[in-house]
Amino acid sequence: MSAKKTQTLISQQYKKKSLFVESWLRLRTNPGAVFGLVVLAIVILLMIYSLIFIKFAQVTEFVGPKLQPPSSRFLFGTDEMGRDLFLRLIYGSRYSLAVGFGSVGFGLIVGTFFGAIAGYYGGLLENIIMRISDILASIPAILLGMVIVAVLGPSLMNLLIAVGVSTISGFIRMGRASILNSAGSEYVESAKAIGMSEFRILFSQVLPNSVSPLIVTATSRMATAVLSAASLSFLGFGIPVPHPEWGAMVSGGRNYMLVAPHITTFPGLFIMVLTFSCALLGDGLRDALDPRLKK
Repeated sequence: MSAKKTQTLISQQYKKKSLFVESWLRLRTNPGAVFGLVVLAIVILLMIYSLIFIKFAQVTEFVGPKLQPPSSRFLFGTDEMGRDLFLRLIYGSRYSLAVGFGSVGFGLIVGTFFGAIAGYYGGLLENIIMRISDILASIPAILLGMVIVAVLGPSLMNLLIAVGVSTISGFIRMGRASILNSAGSEYVESAKAIGMSEFRILFSQVLPNSVSPLIVTATSRMATAVLSAASLSFLGFGIPVPHPEWGAMVSGGRNYMLVAPHITTFPGLFIMVLTFSCALLGDGLRDALDPRLKK
């Protein structure tokens, strides 16, 4: 083997991997994180399938006898109105994922913005933002969501806002902590030396280098958001009937627990598996992105 080929092989072997590649290599060695990622991918595929192939009339019309147990014809049985429970569960995945991704995205954008402002500028502005964050954190998420939905009315968008508002406080704190860890770095001083404005330094230099803990927090908050949305729907403050939201399906079948437990069992299992998977994925991302675990 020539010296040039040997040098190439050695350079490829010791070439520094990007943060994404290194994190992915660490993540895929975590069985729990892989399980969570696979389950989340399956639910997303089910949602895409429902968007293309399942119409709203198919999940609201009566297709069989009432309260039928699972069978070859109806995989998950029928509900108290004779509707196919399997189709309703697949169709309802769009609501849980929409609220999960939408509310977390809303909280991530708003909370990170104000947290970054508080952490970078400090002073009176920081005190005002953090006291508002304390007020939001002191209100129970379910109670705050009920008030927001009661004022705005039950709908998917209002449910998304209600759940998203309750996540803002956590992202404000995480954004502030991330900025405080990076604000005194050498690259910040270099950016100031070349004349960049404070606002530009914050959003082009500091914030992009503080994104790892925010990604972990967002993934973990997905589980809380899905569970909060299901809880609000269970209490009647979510998406109005006859839309097949999982929490509302559990609520609708609670009166038939003795004669048809499958009506509440399958939606409850879907909620449990999705929230558990998001939590596992969040823990896996935390371990994969933690620089203290790097060799």
